Amino acid sequence: MTEVKKLQELSDLRYRLGYHLMAPSGWINDPNGFCYFKGYYHIFYQYHPYSSEWGPMHWGHARSRDLLHWETLPIALTPGDSEDKDGCFSGSAIVKDDVLYLIYTGNNYYDDGDPEHYWQNQNLAFSQDGIHFTKYEKNPIIATPPKDNTKNFRDPKVWERDGLYYLAVGSQNNDQLGRLLVYRSDDLKTWEYLGAVAKAISADEEGYMWECPDLFRLNGQDFLLTSPQGIVSQAEKYLNIHQSGYFVGEFDYENNIFRHGQFNELDQGHDFYAPQTMLTPDGRRIAIGWLNMWRSDMPEQKDGWAGALTLPRELVERVGQIYQQPIAEMKSLRQKTLREGNISVHNSIELVSGYSQLEINLKMDLQEFQGTTFTINFEDSNSDSKVELKYQREQNKFILKRSDRSDARYAKLKMNDQLEIQIFVDKSSLEIFLNQGESVFTDRYYFNGTPKICLTSEKNNNFDCAVYQLPEKINTYQICK
Repeated sequence: MTEVKKLQELSDLRYRLGYHLMAPSGWINDPNGFCYFKGYYHIFYQYHPYSSEWGPMHWGHARSRDLLHWETLPIALTPGDSEDKDGCFSGSAIVKDDVLYLIYTGNNYYDDGDPEHYWQNQNLAFSQDGIHFTKYEKNPIIATPPKDNTKNFRDPKVWERDGLYYLAVGSQNNDQLGRLLVYRSDDLKTWEYLGAVAKAISADEEGYMWECPDLFRLNGQDFLLTSPQGIVSQAEKYLNIHQSGYFVGEFDYENNIFRHGQFNELDQGHDFYAPQTMLTPDGRRIAIGWLNMWRSDMPEQKDGWAGALTLPRELVERVGQIYQQPIAEMKSLRQKTLREGNISVHNSIELVSGYSQLEINLKMDLQEFQGTTFTINFEDSNSDSKVELKYQREQNKFILKRSDRSDARYAKLKMNDQLEIQIFVDKSSLEIFLNQGESVFTDRYYFNGTPKICLTSEKNNNFDCAVYQLPEKINTYQICK
């Protein structure tokens, strides 16, 4: 008789987010299969439904009409078949002939009890209705990595170009360097290996493994989005256990090579990883990432869940750099204007308190800035916990500090006459967009009460300020059949 496993239950809602997508309970990490199909946006995610710890990965699933209001659907992929007996790892989605296809990595352990002794392959599943999925009977579609590769061979991202399908797979060569492999197909089922199109120059500088690759074109340039493991931290860069960022370049399809420049971090916060993008029907390139980080403390695990997904962000290219901006649809979530207009700050002023879901917008003319710094403080109404965002004028730099961590995060902006700050506060998350997304901090924070948010300036300074209340709950976690 097949054992019926019990789904993880929630024991406390104290940190549950209001307008970010989470799983109903259990563990969540990488977003997968981000796409548009039959009138809905679909997002899948790495999911362990039986505990709030990482475990054999399933594909959780939700859909939305507007990228904001998500309804939870049945689990799309469950591990246990011969090709994915120990996990349905990350992958992507594509629509072909009115059918939704998922391409994912099967993770398989050898029977010796060693969690580092595994093999990985690539597999296919499909759906006519976007809800119920069938695994391809001839899986795996790519059984083994190339001979010059290690066991690390995962996270396929699929796209179509001129009637052919391409698949980018994250990998590691035998020299322990991260790299990108590319395959080609005309039917999504039989794949031709084209080769390694890019690789790290060194493990310390660009990583020993490239996870979650995403190759796309934006405003006439090609971008490789990836999450390298192993980049050595610098004083104010690459400070997470693993990074997420991008290379700018040109993918030469005829010669199968991606010529590119240096690696650039995509997000400067503590809690951002494995972003995946899609092209919307109206032509926008939208990204969603994992709103957590490996090895970080996750107090919500005690409550029966762990992890969430970021807000959808539109990616915009400006002079070879990716800017991340909250999607325009976010404005529709503004429920109530709590503050609006010009404020003059000398010493300290309270911007807002008593709300767990907020959008805060601040603008100032830096040509009129007085002094050297200003600070936005988030203080817990029921404890000593706090978050501090400090601006230093001389270097045009922001420093983010959290009382629950000893390690700060940094964002240095291009010199500009204007400064814009947009902050999305949810029950246990902050997403801070600086100068229209030139730099972004994505962070979790854990307060026992609601935040009191104050603005402090050592000298008198003027800000244009708008604060909006956002909804406490917009997503549906009861599984829709």
